Amino acid sequence: MSSSAEPVIDANLAVALDALLTEQSVTRAAARLHTSPAAMSRTLARLRRILQDPLLVRAGQAMVPTPRARDLREETAAVVRRLGALLGPGAGVDPAVLRSTFTLQAADLVCAALAPGMLGLARQEAPGISLRFRAEELEAGSALRDGRIDLEIGAIDHVDPETRVEELVTLRMAAGVRPGHPLTEGTLTPDRLAAADHVVVSRRGGFTGPLDTALAERNLRRRVTVVLPGHMAAMALAARSDIVCLVPTAPAGGVPSPLTDAATALGLRLLDIPLPLPPLTIGMAWHPRHAADGGHRWLRNAVRRTLHAPGGSTA
Repeated sequence: MSSSAEPVIDANLAVALDALLTEQSVTRAAARLHTSPAAMSRTLARLRRILQDPLLVRAGQAMVPTPRARDLREETAAVVRRLGALLGPGAGVDPAVLRSTFTLQAADLVCAALAPGMLGLARQEAPGISLRFRAEELEAGSALRDGRIDLEIGAIDHVDPETRVEELVTLRMAAGVRPGHPLTEGTLTPDRLAAADHVVVSRRGGFTGPLDTALAERNLRRRVTVVLPGHMAAMALAARSDIVCLVPTAPAGGVPSPLTDAATALGLRLLDIPLPLPPLTIGMAWHPRHAADGGHRWLRNAVRRTLHAPGGSTA
C-alpha cells in the first residue's frame, strides 16, 4: 500500500501573499519584503499555481485583487500575525495578567529578606501570582531540573553545567550581639571574639566555618556552645543571651541589605570582625527552560529589586 507524502508548507509563501494582497503591487510587495521585483513575480506565479487563481490582475496602470484574493486577505493577515508570534522573539508578558505560583528555595534568613519586598512588588504589579518559599531541603540541581522549584536563592555551591546562575549581591559577615553585650565595650580583638560563646548555623550540624579558619591562623579557637539549623533562631538566641552569631551585612559604605533587616528588628548590634573573612555572595539559579519565559523573567527581576541587586543577565 502506497502513501502520498505530506505536503510541504512554506511559511514564506503566506508572508509573500500577505504582502501582495496588502500592497496590490509586485514592486511594492518586493520592497516591503526586501527582495527583488523579479523574485516577487516568481513567487506570485507560484501562488497562482498553488491556489489556481490569478489573485492580482492588471486594470490599467494598477493591479486589482480577484474575488478569491479579497476573501483571503484577512485570513492571510491573521496567519502571518500568528506566525510572527510563534516564530518571533518572545514578547514581554504583562505581569498584571499572570496567574502563577512560583516556588523559591532559600535559607530562612533569605526568605525573611525576600518575602516582604516581593509580596509588595506582586501586589503592585502581579496580583495574580502566589509565592511558595521552601527551606533548603531539596537537592537544588535536580529540583530545578524537575520543576519542583523555580529559583534557588542563596550561596550557590553546586556546579551543574545546565543551570543558569547569576550573582546578585556580595556581603560581609559581622558579629551580632545583644545591646549591652561585653563585646560592645572597648575594642573588639580576635582574642576577645574567640573567648566569647558562639552559635553556629548549619543544616548538617557542623561546628566550624570560615571564622574558625581565620582564628586558627592566629592560633585561636572559639567556643561554639550551640549549633542551630537556621539563622533566624540563631539571631533570636543572640538577642536574648551573651551568644555571638554571624550576620550578613552590606560592605562598608554600601547600600543596606534586607538580609540584615531581621537582625535590626531583633535589636542586635553588629560589630566589625577584626579578621579577614571571605565575602558571602548571594546568587540565584534557575533551569534554562525558564530563561525566556516572561513570568519567570518578572520573578527574577523582582528578586533583584528586592535584594537591591543591579540588573543582571536576562538570559
